[in-house]
Amino acid sequence: MNAVKVQYTVKAEYVETNKANIQRVMADLRKINNPDIKYSSFLLDDGKSFVHLVMRANDEAQKTLGELPSFQEFQRQLRESGPEVPPKAEDLALVGSSWDFF
Repeated sequence: MNAVKVQYTVKAEYVETNKANIQRVMADLRKINNPDIKYSSFLLDDGKSFVHLVMRANDEAQKTLGELPSFQEFQRQLRESGPEVPPKAEDLALVGSSWDFF
């Protein structure tokens, strides 16, 4: 399993666009219904910082997410928006969980 946390802060005027782009990614992930990808996104209290948690069971799931057109478009628009704090990815090592991920 591979788990990653990505955090960044967008400009206030980009928040709604970013939310819409994230929703498109999530809708597409629901459509493909790949049980090997778990992806959630959260908005922090400041109203413009986002945290994404992505868990992938294997390399194939990682490839599937990266090749998703809505995910590629989300990333492109985010880069072009000039975030206040650029995305920072951190690999996470699972210590324990009360449920099975995969």
